[in-house]
Amino acid sequence: MANLSKIKRDEMVQFLENIKSQYCDDESLSAINHIEKEITEKKYGLVWEEHEEAADIKMKTHIPVFTEKEDKEIIGNPESEYYNFLLEGDNIYSLRLLEKTHKEGINFIYIDPPYNTGNKDFVYGDEYIGEDDLFRHSMWLSFMSVRLKAAYKLLSKDGVIFLSIDDNEQAQLKLLMDKIFGEENFIICMPRITKKSGKTTSAYARNHDYILVYTKKDQDVFVMEEHIDDAFKYEDEYVARRGKYKLNQTLDYGSLSYSASLDYPIEIDGEIFYPGSDKEKWLERQNGSHRRADWAWRWSKKLFDFGYKNGFVVIKRKSDGTARIYTKTYLNAKIVKKDGSFKIEYSKRVKATSSIEYVNNKYSNDNAKKDLSLLNLGEKFDYSKPVELVKKLIKAYYKDNAVVLDFFAGSGTTGQAVMDLNNEDGGSRRFILCTNNENNICEEVTYQRLKTVITGKRADGSGYSEGRRANLKYYKTGFTGKKSREIYNDLLGHTKEMVQLQYGIKADNQKYIMVMDNEEMDGLEKNFNDYKNIEAVFINQDVLLTDSQEKMLQDINTQIIPDCYFGFGLKETGL
Repeated sequence: MANLSKIKRDEMVQFLENIKSQYCDDESLSAINHIEKEITEKKYGLVWEEHEEAADIKMKTHIPVFTEKEDKEIIGNPESEYYNFLLEGDNIYSLRLLEKTHKEGINFIYIDPPYNTGNKDFVYGDEYIGEDDLFRHSMWLSFMSVRLKAAYKLLSKDGVIFLSIDDNEQAQLKLLMDKIFGEENFIICMPRITKKSGKTTSAYARNHDYILVYTKKDQDVFVMEEHIDDAFKYEDEYVARRGKYKLNQTLDYGSLSYSASLDYPIEIDGEIFYPGSDKEKWLERQNGSHRRADWAWRWSKKLFDFGYKNGFVVIKRKSDGTARIYTKTYLNAKIVKKDGSFKIEYSKRVKATSSIEYVNNKYSNDNAKKDLSLLNLGEKFDYSKPVELVKKLIKAYYKDNAVVLDFFAGSGTTGQAVMDLNNEDGGSRRFILCTNNENNICEEVTYQRLKTVITGKRADGSGYSEGRRANLKYYKTGFTGKKSREIYNDLLGHTKEMVQLQYGIKADNQKYIMVMDNEEMDGLEKNFNDYKNIEAVFINQDVLLTDSQEKMLQDINTQIIPDCYFGFGLKETGL
């Protein structure tokens, strides 16, 4: 069948070629070539009117920087040198700076962007975008496109990104993600029940949204969930290693599976058990009175001895004092025979996570409200996601030391999910959260939530729960004018924040030392014997080391502070 669009494009290109022959000046030919390019480039996918936002305009004349609010530092785990970060400001500024510190360094991204419902949930150009705005979808796509392109640069090659969205922009977001991350890296679109249907005037209740899942490149980054079966309901001292177990009948009826090797008495702690619990019949069989056993054990004596010794056998006693022997089938272990001897083989019973699991009420917004209520923040924020949902998503990623980013952090659910999950499984994941401070959300909701979770104390001083062992730094976005006479020194003054963010540490001038000029290096050399536990020294690239200083640092982890932190901005100013 004919491609009508291609035929039309070919006709227009031929028309332009005819026009080209009538002009020879560079300006006209350049304009014609530009028109031809617009006509011929790939047309499948999203097409929208690109819009410029306030942040784009701001960055034409200013360079974003981070300033630490030291009074908001939280140390909940003094034994750890590593920090999590809360970045206050428009997320496009944070993403631009993260490109300098974390290019391909983020393992896991979860975002819950504005759904663009037309009900005052999406701000663009300092105004709420209503459902009757003709460019509503175009502005949202412009807004998301620049942020997702930055996210792609930040994600590691084995990274994964989860995005929450509803019907208003799900179709558009899927196409946009296909364009930026590649259709081949799409994993799944999972539905999620957001609330009970309740009363509605519509035939269909809109009580769902979706979670889109993409990888950067490697799709073998997900872990299977441990398979939990209600049949495995007992517990004993082996549960930690082998999982729960179920009990099995130890006897077979002789007429079905009798073998002489299975017809023997069992002695356990001085007590003797016979097949079928009938000593007299067993003795008669040994004397030849019966040709076959009425009952026989399922296991051979050699297997039984091994199983009993290693916790695969249990004796259950009744109230009348009688006892019965059972064998155990464990969740994560089984007995195998190799090279003529028995061994225990450990494994995990796993299953693929079904997308239908996310319609469970456990992951609904009702539970998100409960999460915030426990923190005395229930009245200060709407539309957060439940902690259990984000924990489940993070747990699906194979690294338990992942760096997790959420650049639509909202109330801080992702930060709490990371800390709770580390507390449960002993992981060492770290998080970076980005959010603006509209209506004081960053200070009064996000920060307060993280502080409560870490310290175990609500804002009013009352108890919350056991605190989480974690450290936090709070950065606020600021700006340096590109025409400032002191721009170099201004930017140099914000290098500390960038070093701390990149390495996830605190530049305390004890374990982690920053040297910004030759004078500071001379001072370090003079007092070097006073430093007992140096982990790393970060040196400005303009510092010139003497031979003695190079020798002093030869066994020290030395990092040269890169000019990429602010180099591009300086080049734009001509410095």
